[in-house]
Amino acid sequence: MSDVLVRIKRAVLAGRYAFSEKARADMQATGLTELDVVESIANAVAVYKRIRSTSPDRKDRREYLYVIQSPNLAGSIVYTKGKLVREGDELSYYFLISSKRAD
Repeated sequence: MSDVLVRIKRAVLAGRYAFSEKARADMQATGLTELDVVESIANAVAVYKRIRSTSPDRKDRREYLYVIQSPNLAGSIVYTKGKLVREGDELSYYFLISSKRAD
């Protein structure tokens, strides 16, 4: 398991995560709960993809988004995309940009 996945899991399991409005809309549209998303990340065995953010609003020069596709405890595959957020030198939380049932 990659170091970044371990950091994501630790942040999420410690309750240090937040959802964007888009992620909440995705969840509502596909019938997912916050618990479904947390279960999916906890069950993940790998980061599916790492992509460089193209957002003009990003603070850092390099900002990476991590895509995770993993089942929740009910067996539904959940697609999440998020970023690790740092405050100073410390990892603060995992910010979910998109969360929905995988197609």
